[in-house]
Amino acid sequence: MTRKLYVKTYGCQMNVYDSERMESALAAEGYATTETPEDADLILLNTCHIREKAAEKVYSELGRLKALKARAGVQIAVAGCVAQAEGAEMLARAPAVDVVVGPQAYHRLPKLAEAARRTGRAQLDTEFPEEDKFDHLPAAPKTRRAPAAFLTVQEGCDKFCAFCVVPYTRGAEVSRPVERLLREARDLVARGVVEITLLGQNVNAFHGAGPDGTEWGLGRLIRAFAGIEGLARIRYTTSHPNDMDDDLIAAHREIGQLMPYLHLPVQAGSDRVLKAMNRKHSAAGYLRLIERIRAARPDIALSGDFIVGFPGETEADFRETLALVRETGYAQAYSFKYSPRPGTPAAGAEQVPEDEKADRLARLQALLSEQQAAFNAAQLGRRLPVLVEKPGRHAGQMVGRSPYLQAVHLEAAAEETGQILEVEITGAGPNSLAGRRA
Repeated sequence: MTRKLYVKTYGCQMNVYDSERMESALAAEGYATTETPEDADLILLNTCHIREKAAEKVYSELGRLKALKARAGVQIAVAGCVAQAEGAEMLARAPAVDVVVGPQAYHRLPKLAEAARRTGRAQLDTEFPEEDKFDHLPAAPKTRRAPAAFLTVQEGCDKFCAFCVVPYTRGAEVSRPVERLLREARDLVARGVVEITLLGQNVNAFHGAGPDGTEWGLGRLIRAFAGIEGLARIRYTTSHPNDMDDDLIAAHREIGQLMPYLHLPVQAGSDRVLKAMNRKHSAAGYLRLIERIRAARPDIALSGDFIVGFPGETEADFRETLALVRETGYAQAYSFKYSPRPGTPAAGAEQVPEDEKADRLARLQALLSEQQAAFNAAQLGRRLPVLVEKPGRHAGQMVGRSPYLQAVHLEAAAEETGQILEVEITGAGPNSLAGRRA
């Protein structure tokens, strides 16, 4: 009997990748995906713990879904980082949940769901198992794929930033073997993928075992990916400044498939705040690194992450962040008010008042928006190669991506999905571009 699966994914690109792998694992057990939870036999929430009130948002969603349990045989599973952090507490707070599984054990989801169905008892697995979950997941179905795909190459983080839960929910840094990654990438390309984004919580700390028995860094891995016929574009995210080594910087200069876009979070521009965050780099060191990267790839577009109102941050500290932003010049960036994460070192510190956080965030976002608008406007009149990805909102319109990760709206046929077209940029908005074929 075919069962139906509904998946809702929260958070980062890695969660998107994890959801796809869980879908594949469940497909091997006879599940077919559905677009609505009302039709599902198994409802899966794949959660993220990074954003503010992440856990409460999951519990709110579970409250809405519990009414569906009235239908015989319906199961609810929660996976990901909130599942890892909450564990048994989630089963106590949300008795409608049948399975809670952490991000390192999700390959066990089919067996956990079956055990819950057979015994009538909720199942919990938030261990960090010895076995590699990727070894225990079935190969993805040989179906046609969207032209851009994610591929997890590294998981976990050893940096222990004072604000971050990742080391506790994803564990220590682990890199996947090179040969398995190349095999998975070739399979994606054979199914229509022309752009792959390499994922990791700290992706440029990649140190996977190479087929030659040596340890490979991310730069060397990218060079190997560039040799895959049909793979036109390569990206990677998210990076730490301390792991941008010489070979990776050189790859930006030498590898044509590596797109001129880099997400390199700095978090703050004050050395005092950076030290309190346990970031282990300085503002000046970050700026010197940016100079080296731009010397290697002058047209590179930079993205970053910023936290305002970290415990102890003063107005003077915040002004140093604004100064760093002005000196760097970002094509886009993400910025947030600090919010405590239980179990992290900064959670118990004295907090900056909320009104000060809000004021600083508004000022920072105004500056970042100004820079993003300026970067987009600078593309007017340029001819850019655009990867056509999906239909737009209007008839005859398609949406693609520029090398700088901007959305580009243009007239094209649906049959041209997956093609890279030369496009003259004719319009620039705050978040996207418009163009016509050159």
